[in-house]
Amino acid sequence: MAEVKVKCFSCGTMLSFVDIISRRDECPKCGEDVRVCKNCQFYDPKVYNECREPNAEVVREKDRSNLCDFFRPASGDGVSSEEKKRADLRAAADALFKKNTDS
Repeated sequence: MAEVKVKCFSCGTMLSFVDIISRRDECPKCGEDVRVCKNCQFYDPKVYNECREPNAEVVREKDRSNLCDFFRPASGDGVSSEEKKRADLRAAADALFKKNTDS
């Protein structure tokens, strides 16, 4: 049994679930639905349909529970996987092109 953690998009409470997040799960603090686009790792308000998963169907209400098959809980650490990947690439590039100041 794996533990799934997600940060509530509405109030910021860190939530923990066993194995899956059900369509009926709600945040105990604010009562908002948990299995929503805004808690998904593919949610991105800057892209078409606000979703980076190209095969996902259009979901109009991003803060309401839905049946999207592509739902993956966001990491909950406040940093999206895309932002982390970008930061890791930048750090690798900086390390590669850093000038040696020891000489």
